[in-house]
Amino acid sequence: MAGITLHGIPNCDTVRRARAWLGEQGVAYAFHDFKKSGVPAALPQWIGALGWQRLLNRAGTTWRRLDEAQRAAVTDAASAAALMRAQPSVIKRPVMAWADGSLSVGFDAGDWARRLQR
Repeated sequence: MAGITLHGIPNCDTVRRARAWLGEQGVAYAFHDFKKSGVPAALPQWIGALGWQRLLNRAGTTWRRLDEAQRAAVTDAASAAALMRAQPSVIKRPVMAWADGSLSVGFDAGDWARRLQR
């Protein structure tokens, strides 16, 4: 299946598992590294499709390291997008852009297998 892009950070455990799974399935994909290539211009579309609350990783180290004022300032899509651009590690990973134009966030082997069968 062509046209799949996995967005994330290479040292993220979930991204590693996702990349390994794709390799085991023989799935070709492009990898977009937030650290090297920045946050994609499509971030507003991601927020529109998935919701900023779902994209914002409040369980991660980056979020926990923010001071209380920075965390409290994230109240809507615009403030979340600004934080995601400034601190890409706060984006839940991986974000998958599927060949059919749909998006998903996080790694779920069952969901991914179903998507690849379409």
